[in-house]
Amino acid sequence: MKLVPCTGFYWDFVRTLRMDDRVAHGFIEKANITPEQQKKYMGVHWREFFIALVDDVPAGFVGCVGGDIRICTHPDFQRSGVGVFLMREIMKRFPTALAKVKIENKASQRMMEASGLTVRYVVYGSEG
Repeated sequence: MKLVPCTGFYWDFVRTLRMDDRVAHGFIEKANITPEQQKKYMGVHWREFFIALVDDVPAGFVGCVGGDIRICTHPDFQRSGVGVFLMREIMKRFPTALAKVKIENKASQRMMEASGLTVRYVVYGSEG
């Protein structure tokens, strides 16, 4: 497994994975992203995103924009260590970043803990 910069070659991979119904439930907000919107967004933020490759096949992405981590593992590669790999790599680059995880997203919580992170709950602006 290796980490590569999210150059223009991978922008559509990020866009389509972000909107994939198999993973969309894990995001805080559901999004319908057009190719034009993705090009504009990634044109600004591509240096903050990285792609995990497994045997040279894109397996997931991670990014950190404004201290907020965005991460997603392709369904074909879930439960194979890709998410943990991505979290550890992004935390090396952005050690003070935070990841927002939905309370009901137990898989992401387990992945965060396996990455060595502490899961804290904040609900309605109050620490829980």
